[in-house]
Amino acid sequence: MFRLIDLFSGAGGMTLGFVDGRFCGGYECIFSLDSDAAAMSTHGANFAGERIIGDIEEFLSSGASVPKADIVIGGPPCQGFSLLNRTRIGDPRRALWEPFLEIVIRSGAAVFVMENVAELLRSQEMHQINERAEANGFMLHASVLNAADYGAPQTRKRTFTIGAKLDLFPFGILLPEPTHAGRWITVREAIGDLPDPEGTEIRDEEPPLDLHFGRNPTKKSRERYEAVPPGGNRFDLQKNAPELLPECWRKKTSGGTDIFGRLWWDRPSVTIRTEFFKPEKGRYLHPEKPRPITHREAARLMGFPDNFLFRGSKTEIARQIGNAVPPSMAGAVARQVKEALDGIAKSSKGARKVS
Repeated sequence: MFRLIDLFSGAGGMTLGFVDGRFCGGYECIFSLDSDAAAMSTHGANFAGERIIGDIEEFLSSGASVPKADIVIGGPPCQGFSLLNRTRIGDPRRALWEPFLEIVIRSGAAVFVMENVAELLRSQEMHQINERAEANGFMLHASVLNAADYGAPQTRKRTFTIGAKLDLFPFGILLPEPTHAGRWITVREAIGDLPDPEGTEIRDEEPPLDLHFGRNPTKKSRERYEAVPPGGNRFDLQKNAPELLPECWRKKTSGGTDIFGRLWWDRPSVTIRTEFFKPEKGRYLHPEKPRPITHREAARLMGFPDNFLFRGSKTEIARQIGNAVPPSMAGAVARQVKEALDGIAKSSKGARKVS
């Protein structure tokens, strides 16, 4: 087993992709850190290892020891790079890759994997990450991957960076080739078997029904849902029921084609974000029912197995789902890295031994 540290771990979608045999396996999570207490409760319900709830910089400045590991994974908070954040320049969250790399160095890891939004790849920050990593003996390979190409029923594009110690991997470790290009998993395949949701709260039921609850929309909201046809969006609402259109949308005649949109049965989902239960935030209406998708449907569209245990309130769980890394996507990267680590572990010619 390769020893793994998970930073900014959230609920553990990336961890799941590495440690679970359904996606990869061969790793054990020995340490995880995140400032979100509810997410760490979820992480602890699914994975072993030491867990720290807190700020990564405070952890480093406390003088606490960093455990030795073979690999460090994580996604420094991405909102500082996101196109949804109009004040990206100067956002302090942009610099959290620095303590991430500090823990990589202190742990003695041979490899690190960093995940972030697609915009990171062409940012000035990416150049700085590369310079810092190279100065500490790592070679980097980075690329934008689409989760749908790796078995997730969702078109979620993210920058993945694999850093590998040059003394062990002279050419670095490349990102994986797509496993599902041309045969994407659809929304129907992911959620088509679920019955109608019941209630509006987390249910005292076995998965998948525990998180399969609805909302309590107003009469006007329900009428709006019903006015959107399959594959439609807010412009169809404007055409079919203009009297139901919110005033703020009347003056906006362009952009936002996903707002108040329906998912398509025969395509992957759009990117699942933290407020997927609000159709006004994106294309989050059920493909045919007059309602937004449920927490369980969102979790499945992210690629979480039904037996993955979530902890927290409805809002906290939604945030965990929307911020997660699709496990199948992480698993593809994990398999690529494991093949390289296995080669070093078995080779008597390695410059040093990877445990």
